[in-house]
Amino acid sequence: MNRIRKGDQVVITTGNKKIKGQTGEVLRVEGDRVYVANLNLVKRHTKPNPQAGQPGGVIEREASIHISNVMLYNPATGKGERVATKVLENGKRIRVFRSSGEAV
Repeated sequence: MNRIRKGDQVVITTGNKKIKGQTGEVLRVEGDRVYVANLNLVKRHTKPNPQAGQPGGVIEREASIHISNVMLYNPATGKGERVATKVLENGKRIRVFRSSGEAV
């Protein structure tokens, strides 16, 4: 079970001064890398692809961030928190914050 999933709010814990401490929503998770909306933007020069309807030029998009450099955002405390898994009586596994034990 991944600790961070698509749609989670995360805080970036390390990196350059532009993105460190920023919060955003996870767009996708690929292995040990995550893509956060509107953070860690890079510019790519792309050729036009008329079959896909993609224009050419300089396109700005999100670059990946290693999953160890982000923490799940806890709205109750307003900070990034560590996450654990807990098994319920019916055998279902849920994610909980380590500090408070409340479910994500």
